Amino acid sequence: MVPNKTYVLPALIAVCLLFGNAGCTPGPGEPGAEKLSPEQLTLALKFAPGQTTKYRAVAEAKKGLEFEGSLADDPAFKGGQTGTRIEMVFTQEIEQVQDNGRALAKVTINELKFHDISKNKVLLDFDSSDEKNKDNPLAKLIGQNYTIEIDPAGQVTRVVEAAQARAALGGRVTGYRRAALLDNDAIMERHTIAALPDTTEQSAKPGDDWSRIKIMPFGLMGTKVYERIYVLKGVKAKGGRHIATIEMNAIPTAEQAEQLHKERPDNPFSKMFDSIDKYTGSLTFDITSGAVREYIEELKSEWLIVDPAAQPDSEKIPDALRMSALRLHSLERLD
Repeated sequence: MVPNKTYVLPALIAVCLLFGNAGCTPGPGEPGAEKLSPEQLTLALKFAPGQTTKYRAVAEAKKGLEFEGSLADDPAFKGGQTGTRIEMVFTQEIEQVQDNGRALAKVTINELKFHDISKNKVLLDFDSSDEKNKDNPLAKLIGQNYTIEIDPAGQVTRVVEAAQARAALGGRVTGYRRAALLDNDAIMERHTIAALPDTTEQSAKPGDDWSRIKIMPFGLMGTKVYERIYVLKGVKAKGGRHIATIEMNAIPTAEQAEQLHKERPDNPFSKMFDSIDKYTGSLTFDITSGAVREYIEELKSEWLIVDPAAQPDSEKIPDALRMSALRLHSLERLD
């Protein structure tokens, strides 16, 4: 039986009013919907000489070790967290836009935080805004700059110059900390926006997706390969601007992993563990200005091995070893 339109329409209106119009906004092609041009749906960074933008970037790499059951009370088995977290506030100035569309951007470091722990012991807790850290060698980085080349798809194609910033640290900072801040790989990771599609000449529409491959090394636990799948969830008009929301979920990719395994065989130790991964991310992108508002990607991995002699029906907590890893990368516009 076909519902009587006389009753259906008022009912729909009542639902919209009750829930504050949630889910009642006209969709694409419906009456009242704003029709967006291809330019308004182009997911690409826009550059102009002299353009300046302020960002906060966060990079965190952490691993954990935890013993369970009777092992947790044994002083011979000690776990804890080990890793680093770097927060950098910087100003990016576009110095030149090249014929190929790529831009040369000068990055000036405004603020810096560096937290370093080993088995729960704090090795470094540096904050450039704290007066007590003014004599720390890392304070020399404030006001220093380096130059990168970046394309409209958000890929840092090369580090053009970083010698002056590296010289400011000299030999006063341990090698791995200096590398985490100013090595080419660290710089490129800090400024890359993986969530934008490669093809910037074509417009996207809600529901479109694209993917990128990411290789993650985990030391003794081997290396994993993920396919990060990005989906354009929607575009909203706000204050004269068009804001896109992109979400990412990653899955292990068997084909790439098999090829990697041929090049770098896994450590047999890693095969003793069961593992769980959760790799997600999101991007809020201002299409009108061609700039990132907020971008984050986070990978949480966990490995677990339980004593094979443990009785499944026992009330006793079985002896087990749990290992975890966190990888976080985020970028937030501040102005």
